[in-house]
Amino acid sequence: MHGQTQIIDFQRLKTACSSCSLQDLCMPRGLTADELCQLEALVDEHRRIKRGERLYATGSPFEALYTVRLGSLKTSVLFEDGREQVTGFHMLGELIGLDGISTDTHNCSAYALEDSEVCLLPFSRLEEFARTIPAMQHHVHRLLSTEIVREQHNMLMLGTMRAEEKLASFLLDLSDRYLKRGYSASEFVLRMTREEIGSFLGLKLETVSRLFSRFQEAGLIIAQQKYIKLLDPTGLRQLIGPPD
Repeated sequence: MHGQTQIIDFQRLKTACSSCSLQDLCMPRGLTADELCQLEALVDEHRRIKRGERLYATGSPFEALYTVRLGSLKTSVLFEDGREQVTGFHMLGELIGLDGISTDTHNCSAYALEDSEVCLLPFSRLEEFARTIPAMQHHVHRLLSTEIVREQHNMLMLGTMRAEEKLASFLLDLSDRYLKRGYSASEFVLRMTREEIGSFLGLKLETVSRLFSRFQEAGLIIAQQKYIKLLDPTGLRQLIGPPD
């Protein structure tokens, strides 16, 4: 992130899994050279998505999983009355598309929050590969477990947390995810809008804007449009009390 998509020449970009900077995030550890070659053959397509473009739609056939290679995406569901419910934000090295495994159709849509690129992993071939490579099978299970834990956390936020707890938890989660990718844990740029944050957290836009202002006045953060600096992460954690 951090503007990478503005300077990358996508036409010339063709990095193998073995030399990709994200391999520790999205690949299983302990693969032999032969197994790594098989995995690289599996990832046979890199798909570019411009900001606002859709990667897949609700109800579309499930055919592949996608690893975010550049940029960031959101997943969302559109209600009959036109309202959008954001279900997740996805950044470098994260896998998306898992929602389609159980029904063979996607139950949400995925859109690029900025110019992005994903690696496409055909699921039928991935299953075959996982059956023969124990490390890959364990990795897929771990990814599924991570998705379940994330969904549980989201349900906790929506169901039991107060508004200020939701936003504090959201900012700390982003901080942790950036840190794991080698970026600053205290300074980052939000790729999503305030409205999208509100949709994800179950809060009105006015509430999100008011909370950002309140956090800044309390000396917890600096918020300048999409630029965020966490001044007091400990203070943010203290806002998150145990559920009732």
